Amino acid sequence: MKFLSSEFTRRRLLQGLGAAVLAPGALTAKGNHVGQTPPARATDAVPYNPAVLPPGIRSRFVDNINGLRMHVLEAGFEVRGRPCVVLLHGFPELAYSWRKVMVPVASAGFHVIAPDVRGYGRTSGWDVRYDDDLAPFRTLNQVRDVLGLVSAFGYRLVAAVIGHDQGSPLAAWCSVVRPDVFRSVVMMSAPFGGPPALPFNTADEAQSSAAASAPADRIYDELAALKPPRKHYQRYYTTREANDNMRNAPQGVHAFLRAYYHMKSADWKQNQPFRLESRTATEWAKLPRYYVMDLDKGMAETVASEMPSAAEIARCRWLPDEELRVYSAEYGRTGFQGGLEGYRTGSSGRFIAEQQICSGRTIDVPSLFIGGKSDWGVYQNPGALERMQKTACTQMLGTHLVDGAGHWVQQEQPEQVSRLLLQFLQRRS
Repeated sequence: MKFLSSEFTRRRLLQGLGAAVLAPGALTAKGNHVGQTPPARATDAVPYNPAVLPPGIRSRFVDNINGLRMHVLEAGFEVRGRPCVVLLHGFPELAYSWRKVMVPVASAGFHVIAPDVRGYGRTSGWDVRYDDDLAPFRTLNQVRDVLGLVSAFGYRLVAAVIGHDQGSPLAAWCSVVRPDVFRSVVMMSAPFGGPPALPFNTADEAQSSAAASAPADRIYDELAALKPPRKHYQRYYTTREANDNMRNAPQGVHAFLRAYYHMKSADWKQNQPFRLESRTATEWAKLPRYYVMDLDKGMAETVASEMPSAAEIARCRWLPDEELRVYSAEYGRTGFQGGLEGYRTGSSGRFIAEQQICSGRTIDVPSLFIGGKSDWGVYQNPGALERMQKTACTQMLGTHLVDGAGHWVQQEQPEQVSRLLLQFLQRRS
């Protein structure tokens, strides 16, 4: 397998993006330019202008996927019958975040499918409101989304499901629920500690003692009591104001995303992660402000102080401004609420019971973990990495922390990630 020259690919992409951003209808729907009123219905959205994508990747829609019209990026589609690889993105990302690894994986003989997952980008449902029902965004329904998508493409088996950030636990759940379909799994940046447990051996306990065995989670109150007071970003993302704060950031969506991506990347030199001792407020307070925020600030204000300089932006080869504009145009149009629903379903507690159907189950297909060496996300949930390695996965083939990468590992170091994925996939085949 020969990898494409990274400089050649980047040069072609930047040339295409420069033309696309100026072209009528680029990055927008039905000819609407960036900044104009978005279309009234998600079904008005059209595929990306091909000029914004690397050669070999196409943008398309697939209808009737668990009630969605799903926007998908696809590579390796020229030859039918290839083994399928599914890529699931995180927050605040899009299928586009896989653009740098799709062609190398497809060139090794795979059909690579990367959707805008439910609530994101051009997949229908992007006009999500805070008061909408959370049930469609629950984990097992999103597994149904992925299963429906691969079925629509004619696959009963998937060689690998690969997820990053929020997509990592979703990929893990795919392999927990349907290991007969998803034959291997790669989790990136967010370790998966396993399904929630059921209470065990409690039949003879007194009711009062059984209730006492599950104390209320006080950590958020304890964070607020610190000096200075703090709050966890995932709890903040469940609040009504989070979407408005980011969508209407004083610095604008584009500058907000630039600072957010920068602060969680290896370019922000303060990212020097280490294992935390326990899940306590004092340990969590060691996390950077983008994870454990000042209580009185929103995310837009949190990252604004770390906005990179013009010179730093010009040196950022892994996310030049033309590529960042794909994200800022989409999030400027849709807002962030669709992605935030995933945090809300997790914290609500409403859907734990149905996940407990899988209590005690492990991931028994071959699995791999990839993270950035400068990514605090690997350690933010103390013990999760070790649980994934020792108990949640019975065929864990490796854990790789990539030099020169923070949270956006497949974008910051695409050649290294592509190599690790191909080693895993070829070993499986």
